[in-house]
Amino acid sequence: MTAVKPDSCTLSSDLGWSLGVLSRSYGKAVSAIFADVPGGARGYQVLAAAARDEHGSQRALAQHLGVDRTVMTYLLDSLAEAGLIERRPDPADRRARRIVATARGRSRLDGLGERLREAEDQVLAGLAEAEDRRAFRALLQRLAMHAATALDSTAADPCAEPLPGSC
Repeated sequence: MTAVKPDSCTLSSDLGWSLGVLSRSYGKAVSAIFADVPGGARGYQVLAAAARDEHGSQRALAQHLGVDRTVMTYLLDSLAEAGLIERRPDPADRRARRIVATARGRSRLDGLGERLREAEDQVLAGLAEAEDRRAFRALLQRLAMHAATALDSTAADPCAEPLPGSC
């Protein structure tokens, strides 16, 4: 099978096509990494946010990840049953629950982190220079933050102090 050169594809300049190809490539690269995490990639995102104490409450976390509250409840149940997160009462609001990573969850996250970086490097291999990769990540993060804000104009900054390659 002959590879199609991007310049010969009329869709290559289409943002939707480009985002779709990159998203599918990323999904394929990380699917095996998250296969044993309850909820897959979504479960990983919840665990990572819980470990960094981002978005504290179940509701805020669901909003940030764009997950329906009911779906989030089942996802959190699965992560809690696996011993990766805990729901704790929020000291500021007894009706709310804070999502906190357990020691087991943090350990699991550390193990996933290195494998995830390797998969991300594979996806970004088309950007040979490290500076290009950093610039791409920074621009993508800025676009994502803008889009997240546009989706929910009442949301506070979801990443007050973003970590490199995270949020």
